[in-house]
Amino acid sequence: MLHGEDTRAQAEQRAVALFKKLGLPDPENIGRRFPHQVSGGQLQRVMTAMALCSEPDLIVFDEPTTALDVTTQIDVLAAIRDAIRDTGVAALYITHDLALVAQVADEIMVLRNGKLVERGATQQIISQPLEEYTRALVSVHHIEHQPTDCGTAPVLSVKGITAGYGDGRIRVLRDVSINLHTGQTLAVVGESGSGKSTLARVITGLLPPLAGTIQFNGRDLPWRLSERSQDDLQQLQMIYQMADVAMNPHQTVARIIGRPLEFYFGMRGAERDRRVYELLDKIEMGRGFADRYPAELSGGQKQRVCIARALAAKPKLIICDEVTSALDPLVANGILRLLLQLQREEGVAYLFITHDLATVESIADSISVMYRGEVVRYGPKVNVLAPPFDPYTDLLLSSVPKLEVGWLDKVILSRQMECAGN
Repeated sequence: MLHGEDTRAQAEQRAVALFKKLGLPDPENIGRRFPHQVSGGQLQRVMTAMALCSEPDLIVFDEPTTALDVTTQIDVLAAIRDAIRDTGVAALYITHDLALVAQVADEIMVLRNGKLVERGATQQIISQPLEEYTRALVSVHHIEHQPTDCGTAPVLSVKGITAGYGDGRIRVLRDVSINLHTGQTLAVVGESGSGKSTLARVITGLLPPLAGTIQFNGRDLPWRLSERSQDDLQQLQMIYQMADVAMNPHQTVARIIGRPLEFYFGMRGAERDRRVYELLDKIEMGRGFADRYPAELSGGQKQRVCIARALAAKPKLIICDEVTSALDPLVANGILRLLLQLQREEGVAYLFITHDLATVESIADSISVMYRGEVVRYGPKVNVLAPPFDPYTDLLLSSVPKLEVGWLDKVILSRQMECAGN
């Protein structure tokens, strides 16, 4: 309408047609919903329809599936690819995930530090990269992490937690129980809306549950953050998904890391500065970064500073909420190695919330698979990732993208055959 192409009635008709093409539910009415009333995957498809509606010559897709779980990611990726093909529009697809781009791209261009490293046909870049940096991206090795013995009592024990919003009218968690032991990593996995982040909010005291208990260090933890002691706050820390919004942009790195040292331990002056420098060395950045501001750091460096801030409190448990999802494979790999090294040195336990099963295989000792607010599979990693699988875990595992041209077509065909068989 703004471009003078259509009347309102024509534009609405075109929008409904695009909603159908992109596989959105209730295409005649979904356009009347507000953004908070649809899922993340549906939002991405709505935005694709919005971009296609005026029949452009070019669409730029900037990390359109980064924040989505693997099952939703496949649906959105297939919808985007089909829409590009059917409309004939040109597309520039920006991403750090080579396995995904291999499913939609005709050509791949690799950038580093603002410069072109390599450009070529998708198959060539994936199977025969010419440049060292491209080869490193293609062959990022998964971390080999051997699960440790959990002979100690759990540092965190969640029993029968039921929680929701709107005074309990909207139930999100139903009878969730998990245990996490000192020096171990429990990965909580599941699609968007499965209750992973709500569980984190309950454990951190931001959302009082409707039923159940949370034990931390062998004693009941008050449900509300305001009722918890300073020791509770110190020993349970959190690292957030988006480091950009988790730090005050007007504070230096030294101030950001030093704040917990002042608050929990009363450190001041030279004593605080020494500990800040020690933590910067631990995260492999060094004291040269102490006077920098967040805007002067890369994405990986920002996340390392957030790790140092959590470690400054000397916690027994750190909740890591999708801490590598926004990072490229090489940087993410470095962050995971750092977390495991710090775990060995400090004995800290991690509750690792993620939708990335490759990350889970790399770092987890145990896994809790959540679906629609319930734990559907739980136990040591070797057991959870071994068949036979329940239908949902099987779907999750089969949806992990492979660095292989044509992988998406195989997955879609397999699902179509499965549906036909049922």
